[in-house]
Amino acid sequence: MNKQPNSYFCFICGVKNGAGVHVRFYEAQTDGDGYEIVARFTGQEQHQGYPGRMHGGVITGILDETIGRAVNIGEGEDPQTWGVTAELNVRFHKPVPLGVELEARGRIARDSHRIFEGTGELYLPDGSVAVTARGKYVRLKLDSIAGMDPVELGWRVYED
Repeated sequence: MNKQPNSYFCFICGVKNGAGVHVRFYEAQTDGDGYEIVARFTGQEQHQGYPGRMHGGVITGILDETIGRAVNIGEGEDPQTWGVTAELNVRFHKPVPLGVELEARGRIARDSHRIFEGTGELYLPDGSVAVTARGKYVRLKLDSIAGMDPVELGWRVYED
């Protein structure tokens, strides 16, 4: 699996964000001919909603970024376009525990020139699906989103 870059202070992937989730993202081939994003992370106490359970908003953020990153598959550390969320629908099926490594997966389900739709799931350690999501994303260039050089944001692949 190819590892995707992280940044310094993003709440989801930021390597220097003390309150962040520190999600690691990888590109993986599916059973078919496609590719998807695999996200790995362990929720900590600062990500808690109910005692011992990950907050639904944090889970939503993880699935949002996992699906949105699917547009960058194969672009390495210099993506030309980014997925910006236009709509996201999330369904919670099971509680999500803290303190154990979890995995989310996301992919593009439908693609057009400027908009793409994606789907994703969050899996529990036993392989069951705890949360599902479907979203619509707008393709944008980084300079129209942040106006910063990705290097300044710490955007690079960090070793596990």
